[in-house]
Amino acid sequence: MVEMDAFRAAVDDWASGGPCGPAGELAERLGIRTVVLLEGLSDLAAVEALAARRGRDLAAEGVCALSMGGAMNVGRYAALLGPSGLGLRLAGLCDERERPFYDRGLTRARASERDVFVCAADLEDELIRALGTERVEEIVRTEGDLRPWQTFLHQPAQHGRPRHQQLRRFLGTKKGRKIRYGTLLVEALDPGQVPPPLDELFASV
Repeated sequence: MVEMDAFRAAVDDWASGGPCGPAGELAERLGIRTVVLLEGLSDLAAVEALAARRGRDLAAEGVCALSMGGAMNVGRYAALLGPSGLGLRLAGLCDERERPFYDRGLTRARASERDVFVCAADLEDELIRALGTERVEEIVRTEGDLRPWQTFLHQPAQHGRPRHQQLRRFLGTKKGRKIRYGTLLVEALDPGQVPPPLDELFASV
């Protein structure tokens, strides 16, 4: 895991204008063959949690799940890591509204788009729908977030909104909350509850 974190850091540095050497050397040494391009850290937390649930060691399999800090960066990362760069296979998970960024970025990098899996709204929404709102609220209570959740529900903007939309918005109201719940919601899933985009991503890598 430490070496995979070093690879991620080297790729981020390369994407920011740094040297390409460290990323290439680490990719070769670690035997990386596939990079999963993810929009953010909450997606990464969910992917890593599901890998643990399924007993998969992605690093040992040559798979690196990588947070890009936003879908608009996919073109840069695809160019560095895909056929026009390190020559690695690319996969991805994205929100429906961000799909055009993935399509354009992968096309320009001459990479296949078939292994990009799309969430209807975002991954949090998919997980909430899979678990059901009652189960997610139970997790919120167990995690000690009942008081902020109740305060949030009293905000005028939340009145009349469907519960799953309220929960989805709540997860994004505090820094780090989406990341923490990305792990917690995946850990709460029954084997048959894994949202299709996430399940299909794992089947492809």
